Amino acid sequence: MTSAQPRTARPAPARSTRLLIALGLGTLVVAALLVVAALNPAGAPLPARAQDGLTLAISVLIESLPFVVLGVVLSIVIQVWLPPGVIERWMPRRAWARRAVLSLLGMLVPVCECGNVPFARGLMMRGFTVPETLTFLIAAPIVNPIVIITTHQAFGFDDGILIARLVGGYVVANLIGWLYSLHPDPDGLVTDRFRDTCELVALDTHGRGRRSLAQFVVELRAVMPALVIGSALAGAVHVLVPREALVAIGSNPALSIAVMIALAMIVSICSNVDAFFALSFASTFTPGSIVAFLVVGPIVDVKMLALLRTTFRTPVLVGMTVVVVLFAFALGTAVNLFV
Repeated sequence: MTSAQPRTARPAPARSTRLLIALGLGTLVVAALLVVAALNPAGAPLPARAQDGLTLAISVLIESLPFVVLGVVLSIVIQVWLPPGVIERWMPRRAWARRAVLSLLGMLVPVCECGNVPFARGLMMRGFTVPETLTFLIAAPIVNPIVIITTHQAFGFDDGILIARLVGGYVVANLIGWLYSLHPDPDGLVTDRFRDTCELVALDTHGRGRRSLAQFVVELRAVMPALVIGSALAGAVHVLVPREALVAIGSNPALSIAVMIALAMIVSICSNVDAFFALSFASTFTPGSIVAFLVVGPIVDVKMLALLRTTFRTPVLVGMTVVVVLFAFALGTAVNLFV
């Protein structure tokens, strides 16, 4: 990532490792207490919907955590251990072609959307532009082998759901990458905190082992609070939205798409397994609404937006959400009309 005038580098605090350990232990303790409360609550039991929301929040957190750690490790590999030029020499020179290739990189990085955030941060630290990185971020959770396999296991080639999901994810990723490539100051799309992190990493002259540990601490400190908050939001919103109301309007071509888009943003299920969740709605909702769910969820659910906020400014996320939702609605409508 290219930035403006470098700021004065601030040394990483000596307590970073201890703070990270404390945060991790605290998260595990809270998760364990929530599990105990959900499965065997003391005293008055929680209402059924509250228990469902609590279970969803915990499952989203536990399901996402390994992929976040894997994404951080992959980010360290490309930032610290890969020699300069190893990735770049395989990239086309034209901007649109670079974005088109990067949007297929998920085929080689089979992690879900949570792990792709720290991986993408590593790409920007390495020098890739914000539009190029956004293209990868949006496409990778959909265009990757695990998601392809699970979606095929759930739906096969019925109603064109698998093909529509893959093509839709690839197209919307390149559309957003192109739109943000028109921004006059692409580096201004990221947060100041991420800029500072890039400068600290660039100025770090320690050995690879120490740099890897330092970056591991920095990345987890950045994404873990967002992951916990996003998981909690997913569970809380689930409590407030009655599932019965969703099923009641599932047969309406337009409303079913809108409802499944909203559901995708709320439940925040990992893209590696979200096809099986969507399968439970296939008998009552239209094929186009299922496609919209499978396209929107890996890109702009509440958990993903919380993670993206660690790196990108709010206007970027708002614009990206609007484009993804409108595109998914149009794609779902097309599927309903022609399939």
